[in-house]
Amino acid sequence: MTSPIPMVEIRRGGVAESIHHGIAVVADADGRLLHAWGDPDFLTFPRSSLKPFQALSLVESGAADGLDAAHLALACASHRAEPFQVSMVENWLRRLGRPESALVCGPALPMGEGDLADAVRAGGKRRVFHNCSGKHCGFLAAAQAFGTPSGYDSPDHPAQRHWLAALSELIGHDATALPQGTDGCGLPALAMTMADTARAAARYAALGVADPKREAAIRRLLAALREHPDHVSGHNRPTSRIVAATDGRVVLKEGAEGFVLGFVPERGLGIAVKMLDGASRGKMAVFATLLGRLGILPEIRAAELARAVEAPVLDSNNRVVGEVAALALG
Repeated sequence: MTSPIPMVEIRRGGVAESIHHGIAVVADADGRLLHAWGDPDFLTFPRSSLKPFQALSLVESGAADGLDAAHLALACASHRAEPFQVSMVENWLRRLGRPESALVCGPALPMGEGDLADAVRAGGKRRVFHNCSGKHCGFLAAAQAFGTPSGYDSPDHPAQRHWLAALSELIGHDATALPQGTDGCGLPALAMTMADTARAAARYAALGVADPKREAAIRRLLAALREHPDHVSGHNRPTSRIVAATDGRVVLKEGAEGFVLGFVPERGLGIAVKMLDGASRGKMAVFATLLGRLGILPEIRAAELARAVEAPVLDSNNRVVGEVAALALG
């Protein structure tokens, strides 16, 4: 493995207090690595960044027929259990005729302070509050469409095998042979190299598949990510800010443990970022900075965006006492 690259400084009083190292890879739809900072062969779990690929089971099974783009975005979401997101999950379960207990993801609480307080007053944790509950609704729907309505958390379930077959096409080799673990929501989690993750995103962005049905499914999902970024994360979150700043030319999906994956359809690019210590802070600033480095945004605008998508360092009185700053990547 090559030396890790310093990518983010946490500065207090102008002094670097902490430094986060990471890896960033940019690939095109032909599979070429255009840029790599750090080791492109680093094997890791993209976690929820793979949800746009997993949602192919929902769309290609026919289970998404009749669903709107907002539902497709929710199927790709790592949401904050804002009321509109919870309502959509509840309505989706009713539409499927399934109880909340059918969701494999465990009970959780909303992430927003006010929403969390409301949830505690109303009885506490629920499965619909889990940040992956939209994905799980998507898998429930796909499982029913495949004729195997239970057990969608098994690696051998048709809904799991289907999206892995699609991913195999996008990376050019058998995804089922890749190492697997279990995600925080209880579903199988796939380990991939940074290079393969970026290549898969690039080919997804470029609609680089042979089957017209799959191409149409990817087109629908990209449109959903572009049109409904608030459903994918939450209102005024970094995901929505980046989609807005690029006028929808870039869509992205965050993953746990410091991962973020970007799709640039007009240029057929995939951008993968991983903070090696698993920190979430700083990864979106790195991603925004890369948009300037790649000429997708003017560098000044990208620098402004990098500052806007990261919360500053605050003291206990909510006064700004420091910053999360992405470092220049040569």
